[in-house]
Amino acid sequence: MPADLSSELKSALAQRILVLDGAMGTTIRGYELTEPDARGDRFKENHEDLLNNGDILSLTRPDVIADIHKRFYEAGSDICETNTFSGTVLAQSEFFVPDPRKTGGIKNPEFFDKEVIANQMLQDLVWELNVESVKLAKQEADKISNATGRRRYVAGAIGPLTVSLTNVVDPDDTAFRAVTFDQVKDTYAHQIEALLSADCDILMVETIFDALNAKAALVAIKESGTKAPVIISAAVGRGGETMISAQKVEALWNTFAHVDPLAIGLNCSLGPDLMEPFLNDLSKVASSHISCYPNAGLPNPLAPTGFDLLPEHMADYASDFCEKGYLNLIGGCCGNTPEHIAAIAKAVEGKTPRAIPTLS
Repeated sequence: MPADLSSELKSALAQRILVLDGAMGTTIRGYELTEPDARGDRFKENHEDLLNNGDILSLTRPDVIADIHKRFYEAGSDICETNTFSGTVLAQSEFFVPDPRKTGGIKNPEFFDKEVIANQMLQDLVWELNVESVKLAKQEADKISNATGRRRYVAGAIGPLTVSLTNVVDPDDTAFRAVTFDQVKDTYAHQIEALLSADCDILMVETIFDALNAKAALVAIKESGTKAPVIISAAVGRGGETMISAQKVEALWNTFAHVDPLAIGLNCSLGPDLMEPFLNDLSKVASSHISCYPNAGLPNPLAPTGFDLLPEHMADYASDFCEKGYLNLIGGCCGNTPEHIAAIAKAVEGKTPRAIPTLS
């Protein structure tokens, strides 16, 4: 199990704004990998394409993932996330378990019990994927920590899943869900146990579009007994709602305040301009630190990274957010490369972090 770093991180956050990393998927694109790269020899005969399964590269192209972590740390990241956004058996089953809907079947709790959760190969693969991903990030964190004398941290990335506990999938049976709460909680517990076994420093429940899925992850964290700090980060739409669960940011905070997270914040979905009013709202109600890692604008398939904003644009927004007192942690989501993070890190250097308010 990792050491309890809460006091150490809180002390750092009181002194300066910490920098998160950027977009793993965006940065992977720059390596121009092919399907054979993603498969390697190990998964050469897999029935589904794996190129869009970025997590699997921790096993088939660890050199690429390690290099990405290295570049983000060198750019100024204090915290890098592991390459485990989809590191659960529920998410990885999309690539390794035949979809029953292709042959007239259905994805339902029985399917997930028999074909996914009871699939020992998939369980073992996902465990290995999480452990190796932590190792890759920690080796780069340790290298730059030793070289610079400033400690860097590894956050275990816990993503939102490809199934939802909130979303209605059958309009003729609105009570039906493809998975149960216990199935979601147990699959998160498996990932969390693997991340902790490899000594990640922080657990990051991120890109929340379904608050009930995130609840399951946080219950699993509590039941694990870990003292690792927790960061919670939601993806919001243009109206400030958390996508499927449609919570506004104040409701988001009220939902998760009892967890006493190291930080709560917003990521993905929007660029910094569209995210700002909701970040402002969250900063007014949350009695924890605030994190923010927006997309580099809205998607644009014609842009080199798939998003319009350049490093200097993200730096300007980061500086402005800090001046307005919104932030304790800043980074970038989709479209943000190591160059973006370097610009952000420079922009927030020496800025005063948000003071945690005393709320009645």
